[in-house]
Amino acid sequence: MLLEIENLAVEVAGKKVLKDINLSIAEGETHVLLGPNGAGKSTLFLTILGFPNYKIVNGTIKFKGQDITGLSTAERVKLGIGVSFQTPPAIRGVSVGDLLKIISNQDVSDELNPRMQELARQLKFSDEFLNRDVNLGFSGGEVKRSEILQLLAQMPDFTMFDEPDSGVDIENVELLASEIGTLLDKDKPQRSRKRSGLLITHLGYILNFVSADKAHVLIDGVISCSGNPSEILEDIRKNGFNGCVECAQCL
Repeated sequence: MLLEIENLAVEVAGKKVLKDINLSIAEGETHVLLGPNGAGKSTLFLTILGFPNYKIVNGTIKFKGQDITGLSTAERVKLGIGVSFQTPPAIRGVSVGDLLKIISNQDVSDELNPRMQELARQLKFSDEFLNRDVNLGFSGGEVKRSEILQLLAQMPDFTMFDEPDSGVDIENVELLASEIGTLLDKDKPQRSRKRSGLLITHLGYILNFVSADKAHVLIDGVISCSGNPSEILEDIRKNGFNGCVECAQCL
């Protein structure tokens, strides 16, 4: 298993938000986490990433067989964890191009390497755009594409995508899905895939464009259902999220 979460309980500001979460993602697998607003999806996301305001009161998180429960966010990223935020902050004084150089271990004074330039073009970014401050005045689609571009510079072993289909039009979703596929080795035969991911979504629209191996439904801080993504999504569309509590696949 690339990522193993065992009996995880998390408090935020003294309130228990996650309760006894068990989740395992193997090398080369893509999982999707579904759930209504306020279910705890972002809390799990930020806990895996190691944000200090999310206090682990029980359980462990292992990555590549190593217990990372006590590691900082920077240490987790160095191990190969990447993230696409739903609403990342603007960074004044740092251009998109310079950030890409930092991520890809280039000297900031050097010209952006050809691979990064080509990736930027694939995501429909101009040279002028690369000189803009990160996320400052960006449209919703530009923010999402910029996040994916940064991940393509990093090429992490495990990537979390927080609501990648939120606030973008169909054209941008299709473009993002194509590059997400690259990040998750979807262009390779399944037996050859090494990179894994967790798609966190409310509506599941992204699944029309990116295939997932397994789905989980999070309700009130508990994973109430796990199984086939298509079947679970169809059940949610028919019965809403509350139907998952009574699902035959309940854990």
